[in-house]
Amino acid sequence: MPDNHPEPKSVTRLLQEARAGAPDAMDRVFSATYAELRSIAGRHMRRERSGHTLEPTALLHEAVLRLFGGQAPALEDRSHFLRAASRAMRHALVDHARARGAAKRGANAEPTQIRDMADPQASPLDVLELNDALEQLALAEPRCAQVVELRFFAGLEVEEVAEVLEVSTATVKRDWRFAKAWLAQALGEEI
Repeated sequence: MPDNHPEPKSVTRLLQEARAGAPDAMDRVFSATYAELRSIAGRHMRRERSGHTLEPTALLHEAVLRLFGGQAPALEDRSHFLRAASRAMRHALVDHARARGAAKRGANAEPTQIRDMADPQASPLDVLELNDALEQLALAEPRCAQVVELRFFAGLEVEEVAEVLEVSTATVKRDWRFAKAWLAQALGEEI
């Protein structure tokens, strides 16, 4: 795990304190994970169209408001927290695109080809279409959808995803291949 990321156990302990009612525990969770959350927001934004009105910091803050708008959700551990934050960022981008009246195929964005998902320099994605496909994948194959969220949106490496999901690296690789093929088919791409 990169040096600037806190130990998973320390974040998990802080989340447990927050669930127990410690008043400043969530503030400490955010302080401990801010750089990591900012990095996740940056990965989300790199796939958006140029000239997007949201910046990574604004996306992060929007996700925090969505995630904790009124009460702290029951988050089990660091990986659950990061998945929830990444999902909140994705939903914020989807809502932003819908509010802008984006056409079904995106507002001035060329959709990312699913086969290019691991490429950080890939073209902007059609966030609405990808979101719909990912939600369908989550209904059919929940773990595969989690692998996509952790690899594509959170930017974790295969080994890190395996650790988070408590499965083997071979399972993550297999789920990643399946998810990319499934999403490509759902989005009408030729494989």
